[in-house]
Amino acid sequence: MRTRIRLRLRTSSYGLLAGLLLLGAGLLPAAAARAADNGTWGVFPTPAAGAAMTDRAYFFHQGAAGSTVQDSATIVNSSDQDLTFQVFATDAMNTPVGGAFALLPVETEPVDVGAWIALPPETATTVTVPAKGRKDVPFTVKVPADATPGDHVGGIVALNTAVEGVRQEGKVQVGVKRSVGARLYFRVPGPVTPGLSVEDVRVSRSAPLLPWVKDARATVSYALVNRGNVVVEPKVALSAEGLFGREVLSRPAPELKLTLLPGRRVELTEPWPDAPQLDWVTLTVTAGAAAHPDLAPRSTADFVAVPWPAAGAALVLTGAGAACWVLRRRRPASADRPEPAPDLARAR
Repeated sequence: MRTRIRLRLRTSSYGLLAGLLLLGAGLLPAAAARAADNGTWGVFPTPAAGAAMTDRAYFFHQGAAGSTVQDSATIVNSSDQDLTFQVFATDAMNTPVGGAFALLPVETEPVDVGAWIALPPETATTVTVPAKGRKDVPFTVKVPADATPGDHVGGIVALNTAVEGVRQEGKVQVGVKRSVGARLYFRVPGPVTPGLSVEDVRVSRSAPLLPWVKDARATVSYALVNRGNVVVEPKVALSAEGLFGREVLSRPAPELKLTLLPGRRVELTEPWPDAPQLDWVTLTVTAGAAAHPDLAPRSTADFVAVPWPAAGAALVLTGAGAACWVLRRRRPASADRPEPAPDLARAR
């Protein structure tokens, strides 16, 4: 019985995780944005009559504290057989490492916008969608009277009840289910305070055994923290100066394809394939956001670039040479003098 209970819980968790891999692209609407669809089924904001199913990529709503907003999600079954789903609303998050968009699993109770969403009573159990068919699921967002201003992010998720595979975890077999969710962005009007900080800048290096024969490599690690109450799409630029102010790195801010949710902290890394091999370096990580030009936090880290393998070999050779010199200095004087020839005359 214990094994069955654990299996049931873990299937939901892994199923949601598998489904969330489909949600890891950009979060805010763009020309190429698509609603969540894994090729077998999808979850979409219900389109208006005559509009395409993908007319809306995500749910976007605004409502004051105490207000009520209504909408509908559509589950589309593209397969040749009926599919049964567990439908639920939940909160969104950024994964701590990499910052990918994720939705909380079904067994985790939502505390933000996911808790504001009320689904129809029939979704309390399961929802069956016929083959090549669709099912509209209306829902209501009831904004609490004490809701804080800013962005609140969650989603509507359809978790397939069928176990599609089994994986072994220790002595327990874990059933794998898949899920797909449509993201929901809800803004409560009020003071908007974007905030972004760069923290914990670190550099780890690896140098070749023979310096300057191959390039040294480094990895830049840092954390981005959204300290405001609105979603931020950060961009990050790297720059570094060596001794006497020489520029050793200038990397403009690329598109991170990351949307940082309010209150979230993510750990990111950047490769540095041609890092200095012998230098004293000051690295600067500067963040920004196109929608919030006033945000320009930065953080620095100093490190000494030394070809440690070569330095270690040189140190060993130097130590060996010094040891030989000391030993020669300490040898007894008699060991260096030739013994006198025997006196043959006295011997007679």
